[in-house]
Amino acid sequence: ESLPKVVKQRIKALKKLQLEFTEMEADFYRDVHELEVKYDNQHQSLYEKRRLILNAEHEPTEEECDFTLDDDAEEEEDKDLCQDLESKAKVEGEEEKAAPDHGFDENTKGIPEFWLTIFKNVDLLAEMLQDHDEPILTKLTDIKIKFHNEPMGFTLEFHFSENEFFTNKVLTKYYEMKCKPDAEEPFRFEGPEIIRCKGCSIDWKEEKNVTVKVIKKKQKHKTRGAVRTVIKTVPRDSFFNFFNPPAVPDEVGEVVDDQLQALLTADFEIGHYIRERIVPRAVLFFTGEALDDDDFEEEEDEGDEEGEEEEDDPDYDPTKDKDGAKQECKQQ
Repeated sequence: ESLPKVVKQRIKALKKLQLEFTEMEADFYRDVHELEVKYDNQHQSLYEKRRLILNAEHEPTEEECDFTLDDDAEEEEDKDLCQDLESKAKVEGEEEKAAPDHGFDENTKGIPEFWLTIFKNVDLLAEMLQDHDEPILTKLTDIKIKFHNEPMGFTLEFHFSENEFFTNKVLTKYYEMKCKPDAEEPFRFEGPEIIRCKGCSIDWKEEKNVTVKVIKKKQKHKTRGAVRTVIKTVPRDSFFNFFNPPAVPDEVGEVVDDQLQALLTADFEIGHYIRERIVPRAVLFFTGEALDDDDFEEEEDEGDEEGEEEEDDPDYDPTKDKDGAKQECKQQ
């Protein structure tokens, strides 16, 4: 504000140039979206092969399994496994291999619980996941992306095999995007942004809706003393609430409260993440190779944990000798 008028005029000229750049940037992102659509058409054949392998509809040939990048890692894992088994046999006096936790064996078909494992591996999705969702997600056979241009956006398709929970074969989530600088604040433009989304109705089978729970309450009449049972259905946390997002106001300029905005922002982030990362790199999220460092929890040294437990133990007596003589319980 303190600059001379002539300098201010030059700054205005620079801002006008900046506005032209911003409009070109918007055109660039629209072209990028068209390229995404083009290459997605080529990706579809690869996604279809993945789906067939996952669901035991195609058994890969030796040539299809010839992936050399994993060979060194597998050899190292086999060596470590042999050492572990030998140690276990010596300790337990037996050479039988313990059953693996995952329950897979040579008769396992396809890759069971592929998508559920991904959901549990990725923090952003795991936070939405509840125990009652897991049996349904074992029936998830594929996630597909459908791009659309007018308006710009995409649709996520969640394909399910026949199950005891709902009759839908496909659950969809539609996202609409905006790729145009705001007329009032054009310099805030940073590329396409999701502006609204729409879910789908889920045709739940009787008493199988995991997004609600039934509460029974007994009520006593004040004067007659009669007792009646009132049944009430209330919402509960579930991944499948993802298909029932909050509505975005249609009126331009309508104020969105902070709570609604937070819900929408989280929803948009999840939809974008599934589209940009999960679907294209699914196998790497299944193995954990695509996970960020933030997705891993650092385990503390066992010795440190034991030390902390001793300090927190109300019966712990630091005056005892190093052999850790146990103090008798005070109640005794």
